[in-house]
Amino acid sequence: MDNGVSAGSTASTSTLGNIALGLTLLAFGIGHTGIVSGVTAADSVSLAMYVGGLALFVLGLLEFRAGNGFNGTAFAGLGAFWFTWASGADGKVSAHAAGLFLVLFALLALTLTVSAAGGLFGQGVYALLTLSLVLLAIGAFAGGDGLGKAAGWVAALSGLLAWYGATAALAHWPTALGKASGSGAVAAG
Repeated sequence: MDNGVSAGSTASTSTLGNIALGLTLLAFGIGHTGIVSGVTAADSVSLAMYVGGLALFVLGLLEFRAGNGFNGTAFAGLGAFWFTWASGADGKVSAHAAGLFLVLFALLALTLTVSAAGGLFGQGVYALLTLSLVLLAIGAFAGGDGLGKAAGWVAALSGLLAWYGATAALAHWPTALGKASGSGAVAAG
C-alpha cells in the first residue's frame, strides 16, 4: 500500500486533521459564546466525540505512520481530549475535576504551541487553544460563566485559524503576509 499522496495533490491527513480540529473548535467555541440562540457547548458533544475525538485520533495515528511526529502527537492527543470531553460532558465529574482536566490538556496545547512548525500561523492555532482551555479551567475552578464566554470566542478564533490553514493548503492561498502557500504545506500544523 502506498503511503504517499499523488504528485501535485495538496490533500493529506494533515489537512483533514486541521479541518476536523477547526470545525470542532468552531462548534465548541460558538456553543460557549451563546451567540446563537439556543445553542450551547453541550450541543457540540456529538461533533466533538466523532469528528474531534475519533476522526482526529485516527488521523493522528496515520500521521505517526507517515513519520510526522508533530501532527501525530497533536491530532492523537487532541483527539483524546475531545473524546474524553464529550464522554464527560453530561456532568459526571465535579467542576474542580473538570478544571483539572482542562489544565492538563492546556499543557498539551502549550507543548504544541512552542513546537509548532507552521511558524506564527501554526503557533497561533495552538496558542489560542491553550488560552481557551486555561480560561475554561479558571472558570470551572471559580464557577464563573463570563470566562466561559470569553474562552468560547478564543476557541472559535482558533478554529477559524485551523480551518483557514487547511483550506489555504488545499487552495494555495497565502498563510503569511506576502507569501503564497504553493508548496501544499499545512499552515496550521
